[in-house]
Amino acid sequence: MKRTLSPSPVSYPVNVSHLARSGLPVWLEADDKQRQALADDHDLASVESFRFDLKLAPWKGDGVRITGNVRAAITQTCVVTLEPLKADIDEIVDAILVPEGSNLANPDWAGHGELVIEADGPDMPETFSGDSVDVGALAEEFFVLAIDPYPRKEGASLPEVGAGETGEARGPLYEKLQGLVRRT
Repeated sequence: MKRTLSPSPVSYPVNVSHLARSGLPVWLEADDKQRQALADDHDLASVESFRFDLKLAPWKGDGVRITGNVRAAITQTCVVTLEPLKADIDEIVDAILVPEGSNLANPDWAGHGELVIEADGPDMPETFSGDSVDVGALAEEFFVLAIDPYPRKEGASLPEVGAGETGEARGPLYEKLQGLVRRT
């Protein structure tokens, strides 16, 4: 979960060294500046809303289990028509984090033979350093995974492409781009 790039625009560090058994609820409603940064960072036309509601609870001694959800309303650009396309995100968060060096991060089977991975099985715990976890950065990761990488307006499809006089493939999008080039 360590970020090598700039910190998350919705960064929300939480000290997890003394979590109560009942857990700790945390939430964040992104402001205008944070939403604009999310849109810029993830090539979105806009982020109209972004909110996470999470609960941090102790997990097996020194680990942390984070559950809850991330909700957002975004506008993307249709990959076919280039029109704005609204989308809602409602992603369930369920993650386990353990401190660096924890035995819980090193499974018993490591280095002892065959590894079987189940696609629907639990993920390996991620690690964190120090006594804080950035739940905002974690929420942003779940947000990003929920974004459609190729948003397409309902019913939109790429037209059949025909060959022009020179044998080059041409279609409506090609013609539209040529019109823009001619104007400049």
